[in-house]
Amino acid sequence: MMEELQLRITENKDWATVLFVIAFMIIALTKSMYENRFHDFSKLLFSDKYAKIYRESSHLRTFFTAGLFLVQVISFAFFILLTLNLFGYASKTDWLLYIQIITFLFFFIGSKYLVEKIIATSFNIEEFSEQFNLQKITYRTYIGILLLPINAILFYYNDISRSVPLIIMGVALTISIASYIISIKNYQNVIIGKLFYFILYLCALEIAPYYFMYYLFTKGNI
Repeated sequence: MMEELQLRITENKDWATVLFVIAFMIIALTKSMYENRFHDFSKLLFSDKYAKIYRESSHLRTFFTAGLFLVQVISFAFFILLTLNLFGYASKTDWLLYIQIITFLFFFIGSKYLVEKIIATSFNIEEFSEQFNLQKITYRTYIGILLLPINAILFYYNDISRSVPLIIMGVALTISIASYIISIKNYQNVIIGKLFYFILYLCALEIAPYYFMYYLFTKGNI
């Protein structure tokens, strides 16, 4: 009896493997170049030493920040793609969708940063804005790096529970809220002097963009 031949479709995961390797290489290179700073950064969740030492805006324009920021974006883009896959909206091997997601993240973050600069200049709070922005980038980068190995596991293994990304988002949200509290504590003297501008800044740039994104996604317009 002739056995029935079935077409086996293999999914291309090479592009993801390359990105994971690049991300881990950037982390390794950054660790070797900035050993002491990376050591303090690795303890960010348990100590505010890093936030106090590297609070000047000049630290925003270094390879340490730029390299790990790239890792952050790669990691968050993977997490979004994998979450969409777990809920049945996309395939985790869809590299075209991944490119769209990572492009959107770069566009969103870049646009948000430019608007922040314009508003900060208008309110004469440029120095505070850059320091505050550095704090946000630091904690989000930390979340992105913690998320990277989890993304690798989610990508290469099947039958992952849908509750996993929800738990991860809950933990990430908790860390983000904690980072805002720490940042406000570190800059409380500046904030008190410009309280009205800070509230306006917070509402316009830290609440409104995410609210509109949530609105667009829930209404099915994206």
